[in-house]
Amino acid sequence: MSRIGLKPITLPAGVEVKVDDKNLVSVKGPKGELQEKVSSLLTVENKDGVVTVSRSSDAAEHRAQHGLARTLISNMVKGVTEGYEKKLLLVGVGYKAEKKGNKLVMNLGFSHPIELEDPEGITTEAPDATTVVVKGIDKAQVGNYAANIRAYRRPEPYKGKGIKYDGEVIRRKEGKTGASS
Repeated sequence: MSRIGLKPITLPAGVEVKVDDKNLVSVKGPKGELQEKVSSLLTVENKDGVVTVSRSSDAAEHRAQHGLARTLISNMVKGVTEGYEKKLLLVGVGYKAEKKGNKLVMNLGFSHPIELEDPEGITTEAPDATTVVVKGIDKAQVGNYAANIRAYRRPEPYKGKGIKYDGEVIRRKEGKTGASS
């Protein structure tokens, strides 16, 4: 039995959830609107400010979709009320980031600066030279864009240089030691 799928989602004030006949769930809140197509194996109901997800049988495929659908809807509700953010840290000599209009410009030790334009629905900030904050209402988009930024310079295990998530622990290696005789 999916324990996550059974939990009801309580809607905060100012959030509307609509489900159409094709199981397209629309969540509208103070920060924007999100839509997600839920599996036709499930039933989504919105009654008195509480959203519940139920399934018709106990088949493996139905159980697999149950918890997923409930979590996706819950993430949409949180996104349109609070939003999501990922913080990235640039570690390394000369590594820096700055914001120019809607572009994020980063110097990461390459011969050229890397310029990334903010995708629709995502905003980036550079509060200081070594920090980048990615914000948005869609959890998947925020995480994906932060991962794309991080992919330009993954943290290396010897000195820890690169772009890392705030709070990420980099497994360090010892490196070469002196010759022993």
